[in-house]
Amino acid sequence: MVDPVVAPRNSLFKKYFSALFAAVVVPLLIAGGGDAWFGYYDQRARLNDLLNAEARLASVKIQDFLDSIRDQLGWTLQLPWTEESADRHRVDALRLLRQVPAVVSLSLVDAAGRERLFVSRIGLNRLASLDDRSATAPVLGARSGRVWYGPITFQGGSEPFMTMAVAGNRSALGSAVAEINLKFIWEVISAIRVGRSGEAFVLDRPGRLVAHPDISLVLRANEAEQRPLGTVREAILARPGQAAAAQDTTGKMVLAAMAPIPGVDWSVIVKQPLAEAFEPIYAALWRTGALLVAGAALAAALAYGLTQRMIAPIRLLEDGVARIGAGQFDHRIDLATSDEFERLATRFNEMAGELSLSQERSERINRLKRFLAPQVAELVDRTGDDSVLDGRRVEVVAVFCDLRGFTAFSARAEAETVLSVLREYYDALERVVAAHGGTLLGFSGDGAMVLVNAPVPCPEPALRAVEMARDMQAGVQALLDGWRALDHRLGFGVGLAMGPATVGQIGSEGRLDYTAIGTVVNLASRLCSSADDTEILVDRVAACEVGGRVPLVQLDARALKGFDEPVPVFAVIAGPGRLEDTG
Repeated sequence: MVDPVVAPRNSLFKKYFSALFAAVVVPLLIAGGGDAWFGYYDQRARLNDLLNAEARLASVKIQDFLDSIRDQLGWTLQLPWTEESADRHRVDALRLLRQVPAVVSLSLVDAAGRERLFVSRIGLNRLASLDDRSATAPVLGARSGRVWYGPITFQGGSEPFMTMAVAGNRSALGSAVAEINLKFIWEVISAIRVGRSGEAFVLDRPGRLVAHPDISLVLRANEAEQRPLGTVREAILARPGQAAAAQDTTGKMVLAAMAPIPGVDWSVIVKQPLAEAFEPIYAALWRTGALLVAGAALAAALAYGLTQRMIAPIRLLEDGVARIGAGQFDHRIDLATSDEFERLATRFNEMAGELSLSQERSERINRLKRFLAPQVAELVDRTGDDSVLDGRRVEVVAVFCDLRGFTAFSARAEAETVLSVLREYYDALERVVAAHGGTLLGFSGDGAMVLVNAPVPCPEPALRAVEMARDMQAGVQALLDGWRALDHRLGFGVGLAMGPATVGQIGSEGRLDYTAIGTVVNLASRLCSSADDTEILVDRVAACEVGGRVPLVQLDARALKGFDEPVPVFAVIAGPGRLEDTG
């Protein structure tokens, strides 16, 4: 007679062996393939941002260098040429050489095109040579376009130079022609390093090499040698805004990005070897492959061993878990295997007993935590009694605070910036309120409301509220030091008042909130609205309760909205002291 258990057990063994093996290997394959796929695109995007940022930075530096020289040349063309202004022109030209080291020589040409002054760092100065420069390219270019940039030349086979000409605002002012040392551009390019061996270079519009870390490549001016660099630029132009792959002068594939220099129509190109750029991806692929092989071997061993022990106990556990999951918390799993399955069954039995006892209480606490302040919900959780939330009349200190100028700031700033500022602001307030045992009732935009002495009573609530307000100011003012770089008009004010209020759960059937209602709440809100940046305003009751333990100063009574008579107001001041009366 055939044992009826044998066939199902063998079939179940194959099924679970395959399932366990696939459960380990398939996720490894998916995770490995996903990591490789997304890792490639993430690395490509990161490299694209990095290369473009480096190219733009170099472009801005070079453009600023040229623009600053152009502006300085313009300052030498403020007066028309007369006998009385010759000395002034000479002083301006010498000042330019002193202030702009990149200018090697300067020639000032009058409206008729005659050279009136020439000063140089390396040659002899000339005064009123009256040589006719009207037909030269710099003068003609400056007259037609206000600014003219000449071609790159190499003097003495070493450093690159360029001629720049600038015309005055009026034709009577003439033109200024300067010879500029472009060594600064080479220094900017040489300083750029992307990864271990990435570098940058500059091409002019025809594709001639203007600057390169290897200065000999520029000096040789070999078109065949420089042609691959032009090919790199063409590949980038074919994909605007994206880094492109191409071969450089060494024949290696590189990833490159470009930024234009509009004034002189040059291009800054930053490149990194492709193998180096994607080195992290290759390393990740090797690690993934090794993990897949190891994981497959381990999965086979584990699947074989675990399947042998899982066939019988798993069905009993499945049935028991199903019953407990269906709410039969009185059901118990009877499993005696003297191993993990027996311990697991014991844990399920213990869990069923605990769930039976705590289901109602857990549901109530979870429901409270969704609509009550965290510390209030925790109090109910500890005591197991929510009567503390019932409506009652108690003496409380209401504290209001908000940011000054935040509405205008939020209208001007980017959404990400506004949300980032609010997150930091909320975190700072929550830490201070929790440290002083207050009840944070909630945030409203850039404002917050806090209760002290409800629902949990505390000794000396007024003193505690004032100390909490001072810590709030200290914490938020520290944040404002950084935020004022975004908007210098941001500030932070606090107002607090002490008195009786009705506290408890208020709201609809679907939503309840713990809050306070009363004149003291309105007074604290009005004091907060009246407080300037760094101010903490306190009403008379709270000030008298604090006494001399916190330095206060009495301000002039203020007319507040909703109050018929002017309200006495006190302000917290820094440093030790007693209650002061400035009235």
